[in-house]
Amino acid sequence: MYNLQGKVALVTGAGGEHGIGRGIALRLAQEGADVVVTDIATKPYADAEWGGLPAVQAEIEAMECRALALTCDVADEASVSSAMQKALDAMGRIDILVNNAGARAAGDRVPVIDLPKNEWDRVLNVNLTGTFLCSQAAARHMLSRGDGGRIINISSTAGKRGVARFAAYCSSKFGVIGFTQSLAQELAPHKITVNAICPSLTNTERIGHMASVLSDPSLPLEEATDDLLAKSLAGTPIGRLASPQDLARTVAFLASDEADFLTGLAIPVAGGTMMM
Repeated sequence: MYNLQGKVALVTGAGGEHGIGRGIALRLAQEGADVVVTDIATKPYADAEWGGLPAVQAEIEAMECRALALTCDVADEASVSSAMQKALDAMGRIDILVNNAGARAAGDRVPVIDLPKNEWDRVLNVNLTGTFLCSQAAARHMLSRGDGGRIINISSTAGKRGVARFAAYCSSKFGVIGFTQSLAQELAPHKITVNAICPSLTNTERIGHMASVLSDPSLPLEEATDDLLAKSLAGTPIGRLASPQDLARTVAFLASDEADFLTGLAIPVAGGTMMM
């Protein structure tokens, strides 16, 4: 366990029931942190029974930690600025930023020659520009406060190795790693560490979206999803897929004092599918 008592974390993209963001937010609260959770909408999966951001806030408060739920479009500078200010007004400080929000798989998962520019822009705006805007706002606050901080970016194994039909996604996640390294060097003298985590395929609500755009369109969605999961599992030496909790454990470590000499890293949390 890592002691995060007295710390305040902000986690983007945290409104899904089975998502990485919720897993991270709950683990940070388990470690004693107060947590601000954001997403593009109060219920990012509107057709699900899950209550979205208010439900995550209630879970954190049940752990006797302070919590705040805010909507935020990470690709929009004004929205990011507003959310950061609301978080600071309510919590007084931000010690830990986790840039987890990501664009959903859609019309971008096609060969480059067929990739519409608007799909390229959508993915880069959320995954890379969103990471930049949130990091910039949090870093300005951390620097003004003067007592250090943690910025943790969610990249991907596809940020280290290109994948056919994933050009926009891979480019955004490669970019996150480059951005992480640059920002880490800038902020290191101020005791602010910046690291990235690179998950392999993680079993969340988004699997269905990925399967629907990557598989044979004649296949039923359930069959396409099972096929995608089976192929990923077959290529994972540890023999299971990543879970949000796997990523949350790594985030908790990087957010703690135990990791205060680690910065600029891009750590695969990938079950052996990537070892560098």
